Amino acid sequence: MTSLSSPSVSHPLRDPYLLTPGPLTTSDRTKQAMLRDWGSWDGDFKAVTARIRSRLVDIIGGGALEDPFVCVPMQGSGSFVVEAMLGTLVPRDGKVLVPMNGAYGQRMVKSLTVMGRAVVPLDKGDYLPPTPEEIDRILANDPAITHLALVHCETSSGILNPLRAIAEVVAKHGRRLLIDAMSSFGALSIDARSLPFDAVVASANKCLEGVPGFGWALVKRSVLEAAEGQAHSLTLDLHDQWRAMEASGQWRFTPPTHVVVALDAALDQYLEEGGLLGRHARYAHNRDILVTGLERQGFHPLLDSRWRSPIIVTFHSPAHPKFSFPAFYEAVKRRGFVLYPGKLTKVESFRVGCIGQVFPEQMNAVVAAMGEALTELGVTDASPDPAALAAAPIPA
Repeated sequence: MTSLSSPSVSHPLRDPYLLTPGPLTTSDRTKQAMLRDWGSWDGDFKAVTARIRSRLVDIIGGGALEDPFVCVPMQGSGSFVVEAMLGTLVPRDGKVLVPMNGAYGQRMVKSLTVMGRAVVPLDKGDYLPPTPEEIDRILANDPAITHLALVHCETSSGILNPLRAIAEVVAKHGRRLLIDAMSSFGALSIDARSLPFDAVVASANKCLEGVPGFGWALVKRSVLEAAEGQAHSLTLDLHDQWRAMEASGQWRFTPPTHVVVALDAALDQYLEEGGLLGRHARYAHNRDILVTGLERQGFHPLLDSRWRSPIIVTFHSPAHPKFSFPAFYEAVKRRGFVLYPGKLTKVESFRVGCIGQVFPEQMNAVVAAMGEALTELGVTDASPDPAALAAAPIPA
């Protein structure tokens, strides 16, 4: 495992660091991997695809099980592969319980509605976690529910939902669990050897530090085999995509070749850093530097540390009359860092990502940049409106 320090900087001038939940700042090595053109049918590119598929299954420990997991890459953004998972694995007469505490749970509900699957939303507002007890009650009272679809880390607030506790309740009721791990895969443990679930989806441009353009579904082989003919879409049919890859090693339709080889290079670096443990350690350290530094300036995180992920942290906006997020954003950007707007409905907020090619050096620098930005704007107090704190009770 490498130390938690920044690699040597090869360019004195560079683009701003992206402190977002993806796309994010990538290494020069990952960028350089995209400088070669590839034939999608060529044996060398097929070997890259096969290697990536194997490595992604290894991250969840899913290859040596009695019912092993298989990897199905899918072109498009993360939302494409989420919809592919739902549309392929949920039968047309299925019914899905979706806990929602942010935009991505809401998007799953919308996707299921558009594709004509029955859906039961559990609306937890902007950031409150679904509890195992309420999941237990809903499943006990509605035997027609066949699946539960959960966002592991909801980046609208940065909350880390209680995946293991919910998975155990779903398994107790004999239902099936589908996981959206877009923002957590590769940095937070999802172990198929101990966690009961049918499928997990993620994408290249998050914690594995690739670039946008494709995602993947890791699915129990038996579950995928049984899903033949269920998909609502030709292009988003995971079963058909898998069968084609198994038969020829090729993607059914034109793959994002440069993005695929970039992820292959990023996975080399991931393993060199120590895999999941190394990546998690760096991101958690980034988060702790960020939170400690901003709290000293008077900023207030939205979530208690129990629910705070190492992926992205949401902060209340200062109540000071001279604070304007657009102006603050631009002032911080001039100092080399791109922040992320808030996505809460009841609380003014902004978000700072902890993932990508950022290290303690950059996290200390962004804390300093945000302090300088406050001074530039004439903001002398970064604390939030007490009414905003009262409107956003921290879950116990």
